Amino acid sequence: MKVATFVQTAFQQNTRIVACGDTGAAICIDPGEDSPEVAGFVSQNGLDLQALVITHGHLDHIGGTSYLKREFPDAEVLVHAEEESLYYSLPNQPLLMGIQPQQLATLGMKYDDPPRVTRNICHGEVLEVGKLRFEVRHCPGHTLGHIILVEANEKAVFTGDCLFNGTIGRTDLPGGNYDQLISSIKANVMSLPDDYTVMCGHGPDTTVGQERTSNPFLTGAYDLSTP
Repeated sequence: MKVATFVQTAFQQNTRIVACGDTGAAICIDPGEDSPEVAGFVSQNGLDLQALVITHGHLDHIGGTSYLKREFPDAEVLVHAEEESLYYSLPNQPLLMGIQPQQLATLGMKYDDPPRVTRNICHGEVLEVGKLRFEVRHCPGHTLGHIILVEANEKAVFTGDCLFNGTIGRTDLPGGNYDQLISSIKANVMSLPDDYTVMCGHGPDTTVGQERTSNPFLTGAYDLSTP
């Protein structure tokens, strides 16, 4: 498995191209913004971009979906069914953050409607990308339809914004729920062996073992659960 990470947007989001080293089949996880660099990487390395996989629908994870879909029209757009409404709300998301319409272009947040979802992906589904096999796991709590991807042979999990190095995703946004997020992480990430690499939606990679022993939201040092 070959992974190229591109840090994008003002939110420093990790857009990733993940490719099978043997076949060149590839996916893009969370295209954050229009990026000739990402498209050029795919083309220059002769990769077959098969899908744009959306962990969740926040603007910093989907802002580049239209661009890549235009560059690679055969690539599927894969989104969990419970995330579609957030995904399609992309043009209005900056307004909900309090940004004024006249500021959108200056801030790089003037978005067209995102491309139509090709199909919904669901919990337990396996995406075959060349010789790679990504198990889809539904991990709500940051958003309703958040998913993660587990590649068991490579001992890797792509966690989007549910789990970071030393912390967890926000739960104060629409669709967020702290108790649900902690439950999702424990069931879907902490159930993996300690030596799995955790590739997060923001910030540096970590491991399941490191988060199990040191993440204060998982050790119980911080507990924001509802009484």
